[in-house]
Amino acid sequence: MNKLNRSTFAAAIILIGAVLAGCQSVPTAKRIRATTDAPAAIGPYSQMVQSGDLYYLSGVIPLTMDGRSISGNNVEEQTRVVLDYINATLRSQGMGMGNVLMSNVYLVDLNQFSAFNKVYAEYFSSAPPARATVQVSRLPRDVQVEIAVVARR
Repeated sequence: MNKLNRSTFAAAIILIGAVLAGCQSVPTAKRIRATTDAPAAIGPYSQMVQSGDLYYLSGVIPLTMDGRSISGNNVEEQTRVVLDYINATLRSQGMGMGNVLMSNVYLVDLNQFSAFNKVYAEYFSSAPPARATVQVSRLPRDVQVEIAVVARR
């Protein structure tokens, strides 16, 4: 093998090793999880799905525990309710807010971003997760905020 072929061969071996290192040899089962410490799903979706050590929490809105009405009159109150439910859901699986890797935030009015962010910062005061925040035209039950998270045990 000449020098060029050896370099190409070595690079290919390194690439194959990197690809194989990223592959799991055993598929991880999807497990549906739920807690009674937060309102139950109000549609055809799961409150939470576990795959390996990752937990995907569906979007949480500020409902009362019975799911019949909205809890909170403004974005600050509704954000606090939502984050309390997320925290309770994580605690039911032996985790907390520090386990959150990513949050997706949906606000009806981005003019309320500062008020929302002030409450959000109380729950993620140290090493906050990655986050996307977008304005939407409407949310279920006409709430002002919805948050979905991904956490890792």
